[in-house]
Amino acid sequence: MKQQNGFTLIELMIVVVIIGILTSVAVPAYQDYVIRSRLTEATSNLSDARIKMEQFFQDNLRYGDAGGTVCPAAIPASSAYFTYGCSTPTTTTYTITATGIDSVSGFIYTIDESNNKRTTGFRTGWGTAPANCWITNRGETC
Repeated sequence: MKQQNGFTLIELMIVVVIIGILTSVAVPAYQDYVIRSRLTEATSNLSDARIKMEQFFQDNLRYGDAGGTVCPAAIPASSAYFTYGCSTPTTTTYTITATGIDSVSGFIYTIDESNNKRTTGFRTGWGTAPANCWITNRGETC
């Protein structure tokens, strides 16, 4: 009698099912990981912009430019995943906003002169808006 070597069709189907189950768990977790890594760009740039605003205030005793119409600090207009904007600053107040684009669209973060960090927009399942902190993880709360 000759012995057969190899895999049966049932064995191969079981392996395919196991790979499918593992993939269905791994892909969403990986996508969340990628989003979290991109959100750090916004929080880092907002923190940096706040420092620049405070340095400008120390030198000029106001946040706005001479006419009080724009933020004078070197705030980036946009980056790979966020656009940045500054509300019309007064002598004593300002708010800088980071709005997500492309793969992080829906995420909106702000910071102001009192270092109040807020999340005013994010995707479903990431928390409850508005939040009085920067939400950077799924299900996170302040």
